[in-house]
Amino acid sequence: MSGLQYLCRDCLNWQKTTERCKNCGSPRIIGHSELKTLSIAHIDCDAFYASVEKRDNPELANKPVIIGGGKRGVVSTACYVARINGVHSAMPMFKALKACPDAVVIRPSMEKYSSVGKTIRTMMTELTPMVEPLSIDEAFLDLSGTEKLHGACPAEVLAGLAKRVEKELGISVSIGLSYCKFLAKVASDMNKPRGFSVVGKEEALGFLRKQPVSIVWGVGKVTQAMLARDGIHELSVVQDMEEQELAKRYGSMGLHLFRLANGRDSRSVSPGGGAKSISSETTFFEDKSDIEQLLPILRSLSEKVSARLKKSHIAGQTIVLKLKTADFKSRTRNRQLADPTQLADRIFRTGSELLNREIDGTKFRLLGIGVSTLGPDDNADPHDLVDIQATRRAQAEQAIDKVRGKFGNKSVEYGLTFKKK
Repeated sequence: MSGLQYLCRDCLNWQKTTERCKNCGSPRIIGHSELKTLSIAHIDCDAFYASVEKRDNPELANKPVIIGGGKRGVVSTACYVARINGVHSAMPMFKALKACPDAVVIRPSMEKYSSVGKTIRTMMTELTPMVEPLSIDEAFLDLSGTEKLHGACPAEVLAGLAKRVEKELGISVSIGLSYCKFLAKVASDMNKPRGFSVVGKEEALGFLRKQPVSIVWGVGKVTQAMLARDGIHELSVVQDMEEQELAKRYGSMGLHLFRLANGRDSRSVSPGGGAKSISSETTFFEDKSDIEQLLPILRSLSEKVSARLKKSHIAGQTIVLKLKTADFKSRTRNRQLADPTQLADRIFRTGSELLNREIDGTKFRLLGIGVSTLGPDDNADPHDLVDIQATRRAQAEQAIDKVRGKFGNKSVEYGLTFKKK
């Protein structure tokens, strides 16, 4: 295309050829007919936890690294070397070690990861106030109207940010650039690690036509299976259907599917100025050490946290258990989930696992449960095809929420919290 210019991602030099950069010799050249006009970005750190650990221990550079718990735990993050061997997030640790027996396993250090994440977030907000965090290591940015401020188009500014993160923090990020949030996020996953991919408005329909339905937010394994039974495997089929027909068949999910399959996403980037976590805690009149006494209280607190998440239409991916001993010493335990949640059941079950590990005769004067790493509830609590009971409990909780919405919170109670009285 005449007049098309290409950007070197290493020295930020513009040129009129796709060959190596004329200025620095780098092969990392990016070009697109809409490169200078697109402004919605999704930035995602590459294998974030593992990358931070490799940065801090150079001996791990070429080794497969898994961040996660013991043999009965699950994988939080796997570096790309481990992923080549078949390891992925949320995989049971015993399966991960079977697939990659030479892996170095490191327990998560959330405080360290959070510190790095906050630094990257600060770098983002220096570019635009329109930053919407999705988790500790990813966010949407809207750089509309920032050209005069930075003296450069959003694509160049984003490439500069990626350079800065690598130079100052020693980790890498992948960037997706588009005209809407959906396609920006899709683009950021296309060429990891150290990727920079662009999906423009002119090509959106053609690009999406070739994609599987699983690329759409909210289309998990259960929905995929349902669509497959109707012969819908790719978005080309969705694009060829009438919107009313999809709505009739699948309700709101059908409308959601139709809009995104056709590249329509009107959601704006919403700056994250709200709460960083949602929690509930209680101090006991008498110290408690018995798990049978603590679990009903934990369940009640989990329901309170869940209600606040649902009311605010947000979800969190890290469960935080807080304890204070009789001698006023605090204990905080965290667990990162595979998917964001707003369900009382998942909050309680994860919290109870963390709590059980602390039961050793110690007397506690305070118990709390919370959820952090907050973001929109778009991808919260996908159906679990492995644990069918978890899916049934989620459906039961949704039914109970409807009853409580009509008749009050006390209209339906769980046996565990009912016994507490």
